[in-house]
Amino acid sequence: MINKRRSAVVLIGLLAATALTGPAPALADEETPVEPPKVELVLDVSGSMRAKDIDGRSRISVAQQAFNEVVDALPEETQLGIRVLGATYRGKDKKQGCLDTQQIVPVGRVDRVQAKAAVATLRPTGFTPVGLALRSAAQDLGTGTTARRIVLITDGEDTCAPPDPCEVARELAAQGTKLVVDTLGLAPDEKVRRQLLCIAAATGGTYTAAQSADELTSRIKQLVDRAKDTYTASPTVIAGTSACADAPLLGPGVYSDREAFSEHRWYRVPVRPGQELRASVSVALDRPVNRDYGVLLRATASDGRELVRGVDAGSGRTDVVSAGLRWSAGEQRADGAPPTPEATIVPATTVCLVVSNALAPQPGTDATPGMPVELTVDVVASSPAPTAPDLGRGWVLLLLLAVAGLLTGLLTGLLTRWWVATWREK
Repeated sequence: MINKRRSAVVLIGLLAATALTGPAPALADEETPVEPPKVELVLDVSGSMRAKDIDGRSRISVAQQAFNEVVDALPEETQLGIRVLGATYRGKDKKQGCLDTQQIVPVGRVDRVQAKAAVATLRPTGFTPVGLALRSAAQDLGTGTTARRIVLITDGEDTCAPPDPCEVARELAAQGTKLVVDTLGLAPDEKVRRQLLCIAAATGGTYTAAQSADELTSRIKQLVDRAKDTYTASPTVIAGTSACADAPLLGPGVYSDREAFSEHRWYRVPVRPGQELRASVSVALDRPVNRDYGVLLRATASDGRELVRGVDAGSGRTDVVSAGLRWSAGEQRADGAPPTPEATIVPATTVCLVVSNALAPQPGTDATPGMPVELTVDVVASSPAPTAPDLGRGWVLLLLLAVAGLLTGLLTGLLTRWWVATWREK
């Protein structure tokens, strides 16, 4: 009988706890498996890589060290390949030299010892067929449901066009292959910089000038790690405007744009009462910028009233700055009108998203083209913060407090009587 009473008490306690905390959250559906991140490093091994102008060392030795450290730190889930150009042909026949590109490590799970041994044997040799290497690297990575990434490391412009590397990048982007090419320049040459910027811009990638061994290693690691941030759909290219009135109208999705230094770019999103706008923005720092910088994301009404200001969403990465916001249309419509009953269908109101940056280039850094911007927009049903059933509302709270006070008083009285009785017996 005692055990049954104890079981009943436990059961009542569990039921009471369930009532106070609310129903258990529904389990999310299992995530659909996605393809592993795939990235290929394309290294220039042409004759100019012999130059000893990076920390007193040759460009090729710095690149080899960087590759070794990247391979050692490679995430297990990332599939990596390595392709070289200008690495084998030592002759002067340009036609033959411009065919000199090979994949020395196939794209897949990396055998670290084998990969580092292959890189260690490289010696600067021949021509610079960048365009052909890019086209071959795209074939190495293949196609699929997620984006692939190429990281091109070179110290010189293509010496073999055609195919022109910038045209190859545009060609790959036009094919819808979800391919991103990031470029790293090892020589302070203006023509090289312009070509690498063009390649990166055509595919939504980034360009960086690496002027030390540490910069090169750090940047390659960042770019390889970014291969994990892949999408089942390629970002849609858009162009924000300088005012909300003529800004592009966006639905849920991922978008890419470019923003100049210290610029404001506007976009519009329709949001109905009872819906919640969720948005985030990331700006890639694809060139040297001053140390004090920031990115701001705001939501405003069409008349300019600020609805909500986003907060920084730092991830620890030094190559991207991000911000995000949430705004619900359930409490106040963006046009200032009072909330509408749920049964009434009302037209969506327009919320203006403003992306601003306080970035400034370091001396000698080109301000064009604008920096890569990635904007993610979603509109979902409003999700107010969960509350216990009527706790904190009117008489229910007073009743709860009164019952809690009564029970506390009774328990205190019983304990006091027991202590006094025990003390008298002693």
